[in-house]
Amino acid sequence: MDWTLIRSFLAVADHGSLSAAARALGLTQPTLGRHITELSVQLQTPLFTRSARGLEPSDAALALLPAARQMREAAARLELAAAGASDRLQGTVRLTASRVISHHVLPWVLARLRVAEPGIEIELVPSDTPENLLFREADIALRMFRPDQDGTFARHLIDLPMGLYAAKTYLDRRGRPQAPPDLAAHDLIGMDRSDLVQRMLDFLKVPLKRADFPVRCDDQLVYLNLIRAGLGIGGALRLIGDADPLLEPAAPFLALPALPVWLTAPQALRHTPRIRRVLDHLAAEFLSLLDPGHLDPGPVKG
Repeated sequence: MDWTLIRSFLAVADHGSLSAAARALGLTQPTLGRHITELSVQLQTPLFTRSARGLEPSDAALALLPAARQMREAAARLELAAAGASDRLQGTVRLTASRVISHHVLPWVLARLRVAEPGIEIELVPSDTPENLLFREADIALRMFRPDQDGTFARHLIDLPMGLYAAKTYLDRRGRPQAPPDLAAHDLIGMDRSDLVQRMLDFLKVPLKRADFPVRCDDQLVYLNLIRAGLGIGGALRLIGDADPLLEPAAPFLALPALPVWLTAPQALRHTPRIRRVLDHLAAEFLSLLDPGHLDPGPVKG
């Protein structure tokens, strides 16, 4: 049985529609539809039925799913073993990190890597959702939480200080807080579905509720621009906020919890030369992040 058909079957079962599954696999919707039709003919049974929620697996498909998922896991292990056997210091490395780190930190980090190792190609995946490393959605991940996925290793690199910032124009207009109770008289920028900002303030015992955040956004890059535009006070990495000429620390009397940075990759890949080289480079770069001038936006020489 063709593994390609099984992979398409699993994607439709996981995503609930041909269009979403096609996007996940990088295929066209007609191609994916043909895969499902061909597999249904081979198995002599319909695999999906249409409902108001999308495509629902049939009883026959539900019975096949456990074995199909085992095939997917075996294929992933095979791919990892094959990739880990490479002894060349060249090839592609797929790296994922949060959108803020991808935007503000990694361009210069990767520019220095490319000068040092021109044979290594980088695919950068800015994402605030955790990718599955064992299914090769990424080879290396930089995460702001401790990873716990089986079959991977993780290394804690650094804790990045956080702070509350506001646009200078906002603080000129509304005044500068002098103590925690003063924050209640200000517009605070919160998050919508994420409770990160609220948890930080709860940790600091600042009594605020959702209604005290009149503007809310979960997208980290947009969130930072909301602060820069003068919509209120919000949290940001100090290495970003301190370097932004439009921003000013809004509550230096508060010590926010630092944000941990973890480096993780599949165990099967960690000793592959190109993966090892990128891991070592990222570790060295992030350990130097707090050095003044390390994130120089000027051209990289080499």
